[in-house]
Amino acid sequence: MRNKNRTLIRYGICAIVLAAFLPLVQGAPAAAKPLGKRIVLDNGMVLLLAEKHDLPVVTVNMVIKAGSMVEPADKPGLASLTASLLMQGTARRSATQISSEIDFVGGSLSVSGGSDFASAGLRVLRKDLRLGLDLLSDVLRNPAFDQKEIDRKVRESLAEIRRQKDEPGVIAGEAFTRAVFGSHPYGRTSDDVAAYLPRVKKRDLAEFHGAFYGPDTAIIAVVGDVTEREIVTLLREYFKGWKRAPGSAPSVAPVPKRERRDVIAIEKDITQANIILGHVGISREDPDYYAVLVMNYILGGGGFSSRLMDNIRDNRGLAYSVYSSFSAQKEPGAFSAEVQTKNESANEAIAEILKEIGRMRTAPVTDQELADAKAYITGSFPLRMDTSAKIAGILTAVEIYDLGLDYPQKYPALINAVTKEDILRVAKRHLHPDRVVIVVVADQARAKVQ
Repeated sequence: MRNKNRTLIRYGICAIVLAAFLPLVQGAPAAAKPLGKRIVLDNGMVLLLAEKHDLPVVTVNMVIKAGSMVEPADKPGLASLTASLLMQGTARRSATQISSEIDFVGGSLSVSGGSDFASAGLRVLRKDLRLGLDLLSDVLRNPAFDQKEIDRKVRESLAEIRRQKDEPGVIAGEAFTRAVFGSHPYGRTSDDVAAYLPRVKKRDLAEFHGAFYGPDTAIIAVVGDVTEREIVTLLREYFKGWKRAPGSAPSVAPVPKRERRDVIAIEKDITQANIILGHVGISREDPDYYAVLVMNYILGGGGFSSRLMDNIRDNRGLAYSVYSSFSAQKEPGAFSAEVQTKNESANEAIAEILKEIGRMRTAPVTDQELADAKAYITGSFPLRMDTSAKIAGILTAVEIYDLGLDYPQKYPALINAVTKEDILRVAKRHLHPDRVVIVVVADQARAKVQ
C-alpha cells in the first residue's frame, strides 16, 4: 500500500506540472516553435536569442571555453582564479565601481569558473541593457588583474580550502575524485590548487585570459524583452574589436584504467561514516545518456522512490539518505553513490549498494518502475524552463551539446522511448560494481572496512 500511495502521489504531481506547462513541450501551437534563434556574429560569437516581451527584463547567460580543462597541468586552479578576478576591476572601473553601477539599476552581474567552461550572468531591466552589456563586455575583455586583488583572492581561496579540510564529506569527495580521475583535469583537488596558488603570477592570469577568452570561444544566450535587431546591434557595439582567442587546449592525461575494486579507508574520529563509491561514468554526448538517466532514477536518483533509498533507508534503516548520480559533462564525469551511516554499519551499507548496482545489471526493471521514472522525468522537465535564467541555461546547453533548438519538444519522446531492455543494456555497459573505488571516511576501528 505504501508503494501504491507513493506512485499515486508522484503521478498526481506530474499531472499538475504537465497541466501547467504542457504548452512548453507538446501539443499547443507554441510547441512547434523552437526554443530560440541561433545567430553567429561576425566575430565568431554564437548568439542564442529567445524573445519574451511579457516583462521588461533581459537575462543573459554566457559561457566561455576557458574552464579548468584548458589550464596548464602544472597550474591547477588558474582558470577558476582568472574567472573570479574578472569582477575585481578593469582598465576602466574598480571592483567597487562595477558593483555600484550594477546595484544602482537593481541588476545582477556575475562571473565564475568551472571544469569545462567559465560562465557569466547578467540580468537587467530593458532600459538598462546598454549599461549591463557595457559592464559585461568590460569585465570579460579588460580585466586589470591588480596585484592587490590577486593577493586578496588567493588568501580567500586558501582560507576556504583550509576551512573545508576538516569536513568528512569534503575529505571523501576529494579522495574519490583523485582516485577516479588521476591526473586528468577532472581529478584536480583543492590540495593541488592550494599548492599552486601561492606561486601564481599576474602574468599567468593575463596569459590565460588572453589565450582563452575571445568571441570565438563564447556562447551568449539572451532571453527577454529585446528584439533580434536590437541585441545584434548592441553586441556588435560592445564586443567590437574583441580579439579571437589564440590558445589551444593542452593534451589531457587519460583517466586511469581500473581493473579491480579499490577501498580507500581514511581515519577520522566521527560517529557517521561518509561513504562514496563509483567510477568513471558517461559524457553528456553519449548516445546512452537518456537511458542512463532513466536507469539512474530507478537505482538511486529518484529520491524516496529509488531502489537504494527503499533498501538502505526504508527496509534496513541504515541511513537517512542515500543516492546515486552520473555527472555527465563534455568528457565522461563520475558515476557515484553516496551515503552516511553509523561506523558500525558501513560494511553493510556498502554491500547493499553494490548489491543494488549488481541487480540493475542482471535483471530487467519492472514495468511500474519504468513508468514511474518516465512520468517523473518528463513531468518535471518543464520546471527546468520556468524562469528566463533557466531558459538561458538550456539554450547554452543546447549549443554546447548540439541538442537542437527543438530540444524541449524532443525531450519527452527521448525519455519515453527508453525500454527495459535499454536500461539493462546500459546498466551492463556503464555500471561496474567489480571495479569501483570505495572511499570510507570513518572511525576505522569501529567501521572495520573490508
